[in-house]
Amino acid sequence: MRKLLKKIAFPVLNRWYQKKTNKVSYYSKHGIQLKINPGVFHPGIFLSTNIFIDFLSSRELANKTFLELGAGSGMISFYAAKHKGIVTASDINKNALEALKENSIANQLPINIVESNLFENLSPNDFDLIIINPPYYSQNPKNEKEQAFFCGENFEYFKGLFLQLKQNWTIESGIFMILSEDCNLTTIKQIAKQSHLNFNLIHEAKKRGEKNYIFQIKRLK
Repeated sequence: MRKLLKKIAFPVLNRWYQKKTNKVSYYSKHGIQLKINPGVFHPGIFLSTNIFIDFLSSRELANKTFLELGAGSGMISFYAAKHKGIVTASDINKNALEALKENSIANQLPINIVESNLFENLSPNDFDLIIINPPYYSQNPKNEKEQAFFCGENFEYFKGLFLQLKQNWTIESGIFMILSEDCNLTTIKQIAKQSHLNFNLIHEAKKRGEKNYIFQIKRLK
């Protein structure tokens, strides 16, 4: 029933979201003040960013090499940097990259900012912790803005990500991914398994009637 209601309400919510994110906005939480450029995933509208931060609040971040893959606004990256992590934030959205640089300076939280399509310009072996808040709706994105939500009609995002990990991940770092009950978890797990990767559920949170799950990605033995 919840999914049906969400589907019915989606056109109205989508128009509201498009209007809200077509201009610069601002968001403040955890003592961090962010400028959100047009077309960048907004951490205050969606649940996943703050669920991830709640999860990270119980982990030791100081002096850990930390990657937020597909950082968007960078709220998670700046939270990690504020807690003394050695942080890299990556994205392919140029509006996101520009704001990451501005917000790093404005908050006096230095982070390494890298333009990268998944691990194209990065190595998963360079980090103790890797955080992934992926797009997961199976539709082809029409522009950079939609890449934050749509993983491709045939889950191309996950196929590319898991293949890169299969080919390049040799040091067992902690890789964590958040997914919603609204996505096709079965298909995503099957794609991971094809690359000899497994999902271990380590955290579950329900907010606004929606369950979100944080999985640790591990290699199959």
